[in-house]
Amino acid sequence: MDVAAVQLPGREELFADGPCTSMSELVDLCAGHIRELPQDAPFALFGHSFGALVAYETAQRLAAEGLRLPERLIVSGAAAPWLPRPVTDADSLSDDQFVARVRDVVGYDHPALHDAELRGLLLPSLRADLSISDRYAPGSTDPLPVPLTVLRGSDDRLVSRQDVELWAKAASQPTELIELPGDHMYFSLDPKPLLAELDAVFARSAA
Repeated sequence: MDVAAVQLPGREELFADGPCTSMSELVDLCAGHIRELPQDAPFALFGHSFGALVAYETAQRLAAEGLRLPERLIVSGAAAPWLPRPVTDADSLSDDQFVARVRDVVGYDHPALHDAELRGLLLPSLRADLSISDRYAPGSTDPLPVPLTVLRGSDDRLVSRQDVELWAKAASQPTELIELPGDHMYFSLDPKPLLAELDAVFARSAA
């Protein structure tokens, strides 16, 4: 299994570029990367939290355009797309208020967000992501014809088990729900349990 992270504007080597400001832009980029894959290369989509919505919308775009679909969609730490989600007011809060809001409703904190210089570099992309999340509504609720794996941290206070169970309506193929130890960012300190579970998911799919 090869992991290919989609590099988005405003991050890593594209740090100098302005971040995407709409879900459509994000999906355009992700779908573009998938179109470049060899036609005989199977692939899966994985996204965590806001990234789960991006992965879901990318799969919906591929389905709508009649393109090759993922062997599996894997979503983590996110309520089903049509459910209400916490609003961060990303466009209206001061930096201090926004960082506190992100910690409270997204469960994300990082030392860099408390460093004035680094904060100025990181916040534009984070604000853009959460502004998209604040405005998000699913483009389609048609069930995807792909197997679906739903992951959740067992102690996640932000996304309940009931919220993730409803993902089953998002696919017409078999859906599995897996809980791993930890909170909303359950893999941030030690990704090995998640990677082991993903290996097991793909092994079951290939059996």
